[in-house]
Amino acid sequence: MNAVPGPSAARYDVMDLAQAMRASHALDAVPLNLTDPQWHALGDYLQPVALREGEMLMEQGVKDRTVYFVESGSLTVHYEDAKERVRLAVVNAGSVLGEGAFFSHLPRSATVHAGSHSRLWCLTPLRFRELMQRHPTIALDLTVAMSAVLARRMYNRPKRVAVT
Repeated sequence: MNAVPGPSAARYDVMDLAQAMRASHALDAVPLNLTDPQWHALGDYLQPVALREGEMLMEQGVKDRTVYFVESGSLTVHYEDAKERVRLAVVNAGSVLGEGAFFSHLPRSATVHAGSHSRLWCLTPLRFRELMQRHPTIALDLTVAMSAVLARRMYNRPKRVAVT
């Protein structure tokens, strides 16, 4: 995973993520209805991430609660065992990855690779706690939106496997 550091992060604008979420009509789109000032406040807690095609974002079995919001590109979700690797789902712009581990505190249930060049934003549990303390309304809205995606994925049998 390539987190974009310091000065080069300037080309990333959290409003591009907001636009991706607003534009997505996918079943697992994140229904986060924030005002522009709220998006800018949330952006202070997110870190931009760039992935090249084929790069791994998360690995099955690893204990990590970081959650990722997809601004652009596509990511493939795979389950791996000793015999084979099976593609379970494709996640596109406007959605989220890692919500399962974020809420459950359990290891990742699948491996995720970039299917194309992808731009994401990550939120660690530590930064989320800071967000909760300083902007509780935004943190609550974000929690409800991620929970909605998790519930939709669990309700829809084919998408259930995308819970990471």
